[in-house]
Amino acid sequence: MNEVKIEAVKICFERFFGGADIVPVSVEVPPQPIGFAETLRGAVLRALKALEGADADLGIGIEAGLIRIPHTITGYADQHICAIIDADERVTLGFSMMLEFPEIVVRRILSGQAREAEEVMEEISGIREIGRKGGAVGYLTRDHVRRIDLCIQAITSALIPRLNPQLYNISWPRAGDILGKMP
Repeated sequence: MNEVKIEAVKICFERFFGGADIVPVSVEVPPQPIGFAETLRGAVLRALKALEGADADLGIGIEAGLIRIPHTITGYADQHICAIIDADERVTLGFSMMLEFPEIVVRRILSGQAREAEEVMEEISGIREIGRKGGAVGYLTRDHVRRIDLCIQAITSALIPRLNPQLYNISWPRAGDILGKMP
């Protein structure tokens, strides 16, 4: 139900398809995913719930998580992953650019002192509900890149195979297969 994610979907579907009826669906997922597998799982679960909850042609799930990246300052980077699932449960994935949170954010999440990066970023920035606004990336880039930009990047890259199916004429992964192979 995050307005930033909803607006990003509207922008992408207007850009590529001339618009669509967007039906937001409330989805319960665990807090701040850590690792690629948890982040991907969150995106796929969100997309599946959206597909089921809205009686839609496509379900779109966007999840941001801390992913272990060697040689970064903190050892982790934040990335948005988008999963788009159709009625046959075929999945296409897309990814945003990655960014490093300040060390205090990563440390407090990993230690369990914070459940979400948003909590710590609100303290640092003084911006309430920062994740529903410019996001941490907006604050950290002095508003040159905003959270909506990361969502648009992830959605756009997940749409690429759907925009060019003749170039992706192989068996697409299915939601059940992805979720079944997750640890």
